[in-house]
Amino acid sequence: MSKVLTSSPSFPVYYHIERAITSASKALAWINLALVAVIIVQVVLRKVFANGQIALEELQWHLYATAVMFGTAYAQISNLHVRVDLFYHKFSERKQALVDIFGLLFLAIPFVLIVILHSYDFAYESWRVNESSASPSGLPYRWLIKGVIPISFAMLLMSMVARILRNIETLTKGASHGSK
Repeated sequence: MSKVLTSSPSFPVYYHIERAITSASKALAWINLALVAVIIVQVVLRKVFANGQIALEELQWHLYATAVMFGTAYAQISNLHVRVDLFYHKFSERKQALVDIFGLLFLAIPFVLIVILHSYDFAYESWRVNESSASPSGLPYRWLIKGVIPISFAMLLMSMVARILRNIETLTKGASHGSK
């Protein structure tokens, strides 16, 4: 077997996936600093100089969308995503693992796969026609933000696979394994 697919017992496959997504997410989190800077510049231009810029307004939305879309994979890895926790918190770790596996396999992953499959054409078509903002002073290269969709959802899919693998380990080896 290739070394990429095998893993040592102390570092299961899901660990490597989680580590890669966490590293990428920490790097991409700097987008939020850029977002804050763009918002401050836009507010100063608009309120102090009465000269708001459409390009900066669009850049705010693009930065925010990028941070949110890539942030979903990190939220999944770190188990910080929104969950209806009415009964879940009372379940044993094994039952929680079963609920997670069921929810990911039959609810979340099919949705993510549909988004990935449809977003490739969406991003490709935008790139093919070199789509830009409808506003004359807006941002060019609209395909860049549309290209974030399949990439970020692929990262989300990988984080869900890692979560499933972690939960399978919890089921097979007991609650103390697979937990952070």
